[in-house]
This record gives sequence, structure tokens and C-alpha cells, in this order.
Amino acid sequence: MAMTLNIGSVKLTKWQLALILGTPLAIGLGTYAVKRWTAAPKEAGEGEKKRPKAKIEKQAISLDGTAPDKELEKKKKAAELGEKLSPLKEANNYKTEGNNCYRNGKYDEAIIFYDKAIDKCPKEHRTDMAIFYQNRAASYEMLKKWSKVKEDCSASLEFNPRYAKAYYRRARAHEATKDMNECLDDVTATCILEMFQNNQTIMFADRVLKETGRVDAEKGMRNRVPVVPSACFVNTYMRSFIADPLQTLQLPAASESDAPPRGFVRAHRAFLEEKYEDIIPACTEEIESSEAEAQYKVEALLLRGTFHLLCGSYIESQQDFDAILANADADPNLRAYAYIKRAALYIQLDQREKGLADFAEAERLNPENPDVYHQRAQILLLLEQIEEALAEFDKAVRLAPNHAIALVQKCYAEYRLSLLAGDQRRLEGVMHTFEQAIERFPSCVECYSLMAQVLADQQQFPQAQQYYEKAMKLAPKNPALIVHQAIMVLQWRGDIEVAVQLLNKAIEVDPKCELAYETLGTVEVQRAQLKRAVELFEKALLYAKSQAELVHVYSLRNAAVAQINVTKKLGIDMNSVSAMAQSGLMPQGVV
Repeated sequence: MAMTLNIGSVKLTKWQLALILGTPLAIGLGTYAVKRWTAAPKEAGEGEKKRPKAKIEKQAISLDGTAPDKELEKKKKAAELGEKLSPLKEANNYKTEGNNCYRNGKYDEAIIFYDKAIDKCPKEHRTDMAIFYQNRAASYEMLKKWSKVKEDCSASLEFNPRYAKAYYRRARAHEATKDMNECLDDVTATCILEMFQNNQTIMFADRVLKETGRVDAEKGMRNRVPVVPSACFVNTYMRSFIADPLQTLQLPAASESDAPPRGFVRAHRAFLEEKYEDIIPACTEEIESSEAEAQYKVEALLLRGTFHLLCGSYIESQQDFDAILANADADPNLRAYAYIKRAALYIQLDQREKGLADFAEAERLNPENPDVYHQRAQILLLLEQIEEALAEFDKAVRLAPNHAIALVQKCYAEYRLSLLAGDQRRLEGVMHTFEQAIERFPSCVECYSLMAQVLADQQQFPQAQQYYEKAMKLAPKNPALIVHQAIMVLQWRGDIEVAVQLLNKAIEVDPKCELAYETLGTVEVQRAQLKRAVELFEKALLYAKSQAELVHVYSLRNAAVAQINVTKKLGIDMNSVSAMAQSGLMPQGVV
């Protein structure tokens, strides 16, 4: 599921991470590093009026080389006096006639005039030729003749390889014909040539990235290889439960004379010894045993389903939970946890309604089970239903007052709600409650880490660092803590080198930490180390679990690949583009 970062009291999902890197801004998915430009928007084209910002997405791209009607009249008068026009001037007259037809919605007539302009213009006038082809492409676009649009934009780019408008128009044609990879390359070229100053282009790029990410994620979900997660990942997941029967189950102690354990007994021992690779095979052994031999078949289904879920094997996980729920004779408590865990599975697959329905069934089976409310509260918090999440945390804490994680997460939900309400007195009370939770549960890592995140959100970075250090003493090999510190270093001091060191440390302590690879990849995009960023995103894809995570990471990867393709084709150094974008400089040769 998506980790949540809170920056400047505004909730950001982890895929907007690049926003914290200082002045650069992230488009949509936090993919391209660009500058927050404050200058007034440029004119749409020579002789054209500015267009309202809110409607720019739906309007046609402007024509180039337009001239006022009085200029056309002047040229006509000169022609009447018998002046001989040069081929270039004659071509520009045809272009002007074409522009007038275009503005009046006479696109077929406009095309005829642009044909004449292209035929008449000497080919050494490359800028003019590029404009004529681009303007004819505009007419073809209005007629939805997409192959013609692509042909003319390509011809335009032959004459002017850095013509941003031709790339943009061809990108729109590619989008119309669902050629999304080509579309992404062209809209990326437009972003780079415009120095990431045009919000219309940025919004277009965001839309294309989401679509390419979605398509790739669907393939990735079908073809992904399940990965047994790290011990830290499993422990963090298990600690989020208050009364999970798999963790409270007491099996008879084995004696030295006993035969080697089999089935669920072996799986349970592997679980306690953190030998997670052995759990699924051992559970399968139990499940496939005869009824006489299988004492813990339902428990084995629940444990195997849980580890299939943690490995990202969602079909197999659902089959195990379904088998428990189809067994009316199964222990009601085990059935309740099958509902709770299947609910989490549905949320991972972005099937929200099914997930919430399963939580309701779990509550019906056992309304006094604190995990129903605690797990549902965490989901609601991720879904931004903060008031509802707080109500669920309240129920969980009432039923399990000594569970530190439920208590501190309730504090965090109260903090979020007080921010939304703008209630300073309530906020101060929440901070006091956080301090009380830490005093009461001094060995709870989550108490310190959530307090640190809240303090960082309040820009109290030195105090936040102290809490991170306390958390690290309790869990020195927790990669998420290290990643959070790296993010805070970027917010606090903008020190990319230190952040990179921390992120590499997170990968060292947990080579399966998807968040560390993804975050480091985002930083490398910021540093214009695009090939390294792609390698890191590919690593993150191996360990991403949910559909949303895969969509996001594929989008990041696709954006970096597109930038590599485009900068190579244009002969542009992305390091220079990044530096110029941040300084506000734009040399004449780039556009």
C-alpha cells in the first residue's frame, strides 16, 4: 500500500516525493524535475491573444507565422502594383491565406494554401518550411486525419528538429491512435524543449505517464514473480495485528524423541524462526494431508493465504481465504481473520468496495475483535477518510487499550484531523498525547517514528531527528526508518549526498525494500542520472506489491526511459537542462 508523507501540512503520497527536493517541481507522478516558474505565461503565437488558463487543455495548438490582416492587404496592394514577389514571400502569402481559412474553420481550404506554400518555398528556408508543415498538420488535426498529422509533424521536424509545437501536435496524434509509447517520447521532448515551463504540456505528460504505467502494470501483475519479503517487512505487518490467532496460537512443545515436525507444526516453527521460505510448502503439506492427519487445516490455509498475500501471489491468497470462508464449520475467529486479510487483498487490487464489505462481514462475525477496527482504520486513513478512520481507531483502542501501535496511530489520525480543522488548541493537545504515548510505551518503534514524521511536518527538524535516532536504536535494521530520515534530510537541508548515503544504507540492510529503490531512483532523476534511475526503478518493480505501486513505479521508469531517448535524439545533456531549469536560464540554442 502507498506510504504517506506529510510535507508542510499537506498530505502527499510517496509518488509525489520529488516535490520535497527543493525548488524543482514534480509533474503528476513525481517524474520530471522542473522549476516552479512564476513568470507570466508567454504569448500563444505571433499576433495571437493569450488564452484563458483553465481552458487551455481543450483548445487547439496555435498556428505559427500568423500576421495581421492589414499586412496581407499591404502585400496584395504591392502585387496589384506589379511588384514581383520572391518565392519565399509568395509562400508566406499562401501561408497567411491558409491561416485565415484555418481561423474561419475552413480546414480543407487551409490545407490547399499550405500545399502551395510548401511547393513554393525554397527548401533552404528551413524554419519557414517547418512552420508550413506544422500549420498544415494543425488543419489535418481538426479533421482528425491522424496519419496525416503525424506525417506533417515529422516533416516539420526534419526541417527543425527542436520544434516543440510539432512534437506536441504529433504527441496528440499518437494519443488519439493509442500509440502511447511514441506519445510519451514526443510529449517528453516537448517538456524538455519548453524547459518544463508549460503547465498544459506537463498535464498532458502526466496523463500519458499514468496510462503507460497502467498498461505496463496490468502486464506486470500477470507476469510478476512472487518474492518472499524480508523479515523486517513481515515483522512490521504482523505487529500491526492485535490478536491475530496465528501469532497467539500455542502448539505442544516438541521433545527430542519426537519425529521431525510436519505440516502446520513445521510451518508454525518456521514462522517463529523467521524461515519464511519454508512456510508455504509446509502449509501445503498440511492442507493436502488426509482429514485424519490434518489437525490444523484451517490454520494452514490462513497462514498460507497470509504469506501468499505478503509475497504478492494474490490469486493463490484469495483461493486460500475463500476456502476458509466457504467452510461453515471453521472456527468463527479464523473466518473473521480470513475476511480481514481478504479485505486487505482487495484493497491492494484497488477493489475498495469488496474490501470494505469484507471488513463488515468480519465485524458481524466478531464485533468485539479489535483487529477489525484497527485494520479498517488504517485502510480508511490511506483512503483519506480521516474522521471515519479516527472513529475506528477509537473502537480499537477501547477494546485493546494496551496496544501501543493502535494508540499512536489514533494520535496520528487526530493530528491529521486537527490540521484539516485548523484547530491549534486541538493540535497542541494531540502533541501532548503523543508524548504520553511514548512515556507509556518507551519500547514501541512506531511511537517514535510517527512522532518524528509529525515534527518534520511541522518543520521542527532537529527534534524530529532526535526521535528518529531513538527509533533507530530500537530497530537499527528497519529500512523504512532510514528512508524517512533521508526524506527529512532533503526537506530540512536539501543535502542530496547525505540522503543518497542513507538510501543506500536502507538497501544494504534490506535488499528487498521497494521504497528505498524507488526513492533513490527519484533522487537520481533529480540529479539527471537517468540510466541509474531506470536501474533502480527496475529493482523497485521486483518488490512492488500492489497494483497502485506497480502503476506508479512503471510510470517513473517510463518517464526516465523517455528522457533518455529524447535527450539522445536531440543531442541535449539532461544535466545542463536540469541546471538551467533550476537557475531560470534558457540558452537560445535549446529552443
